[in-house]
Amino acid sequence: MHADVDAFLAHLQVERRMSVHTLDAYRRDLGALVDWTGAQARGDLRGLQGDDIRAFVAAGHRGGLSPKSLQRRLSACRSFYQWLLKHGHIVANPAAGVRGPKAPRNLPQVLDVDEATQLVEVPVDAPLGLRDRALLELFYSSGLRLSELVALRWRDLDLDAGLVTVLGKGSRQRSVPVGSHARKALADWRADSGGTAQTPVFPGRGGGPITARAVQLRLRVLAQRQGLFKRVHPHLLRHSFASHVLESSGDLRGVQELLGHADIATTQIYTHLDFQHLAKVYDAAHPRAKRKA
Repeated sequence: MHADVDAFLAHLQVERRMSVHTLDAYRRDLGALVDWTGAQARGDLRGLQGDDIRAFVAAGHRGGLSPKSLQRRLSACRSFYQWLLKHGHIVANPAAGVRGPKAPRNLPQVLDVDEATQLVEVPVDAPLGLRDRALLELFYSSGLRLSELVALRWRDLDLDAGLVTVLGKGSRQRSVPVGSHARKALADWRADSGGTAQTPVFPGRGGGPITARAVQLRLRVLAQRQGLFKRVHPHLLRHSFASHVLESSGDLRGVQELLGHADIATTQIYTHLDFQHLAKVYDAAHPRAKRKA
């Protein structure tokens, strides 16, 4: 591809330990930069200026790339040139001051409180009913990520104290409260399954942890059985948890801690969800807020 790009990708793989998917994305985006530079006869990558990077992004836009794809491409350029700058190969990062197109913000869907209650209260006398109730109650009660839930072992749960300890992104450990309904459902499931401290809370076939895919498929089936015809997936329960807690408490920092977000900016999307709810209430109730159809 290009000696500098190859060296940068090796750095990401060996020193930064980035995933195969992330490396592939960097390879595609920087490969596009190499191809564009050659086609435009702009010289070597080290000689590009800010206007060149803007022209590269504009070419992608004309080629039909989405704002999100262009932002990712620009981010790859920034990281690449920052690495060159750090190693003294260039004197300034040409991508540092370049802004990409603004992507529309897609707010996550959520279940309202009634829908969430309808979903988690699956019949416990159905096949796997105790397990399904415990799984759904814990998801909604504690706002866990799917990866955190499938990795749980009984030693991670303290049902007396109402706490679950999980290892989240970046190997950051956190303890999250478990609500009373979830505690009861988990206690019933443990008594029925005979789980021990070392065994998975939700075992799959063969006794190992249930797979993430199995949970996704099960949630889809359970949602339909409970009369919910939204696209119900594990992260929808996490979004619903965060939205409902923020709506009741107004404590954004607390929600950040519960979700295990490293940056509060990630959590702030739920303030937009809460505002949407307030705007609907206002539009429906205020005599001077009726919008024209």
